[in-house]
Amino acid sequence: MYTISEIADLLGVSPHTLRYYEKEKIVVPDRDANGNRVYRKEHLTWLRFVIQLKKTKMPIAKIRKYTELYLEGEHTTTARLALLEEHQRAIQEQLHTLTATEKMLSDKIESYKQYMARMKNKQPT
Repeated sequence: MYTISEIADLLGVSPHTLRYYEKEKIVVPDRDANGNRVYRKEHLTWLRFVIQLKKTKMPIAKIRKYTELYLEGEHTTTARLALLEEHQRAIQEQLHTLTATEKMLSDKIESYKQYMARMKNKQPT
């Protein structure tokens, strides 16, 4: 069992983020006798998945939808698969864009380095 601070530290997020995920019904922690949030290992595993989705720019609304489908049970497997496949296509588009941008930047950086080397060689000593 983990407190909100412990789970936040393990995940590298703020307690505020965890409270937000709770508000959005993406995770529902247990409560102890005093009403404090208590997270189980299953919550930790789930939140790691959620954070990876968020890092790849999946909107909170889609993460919430995936969560709802997951909680509804096995009969939503097809819908969950479709949602994840759609997100995978979005990631592939991001990768294509990032690869093209990285190539463009590498070319520009090399151009600047060559220019600076030519200018350095032209300077009188």
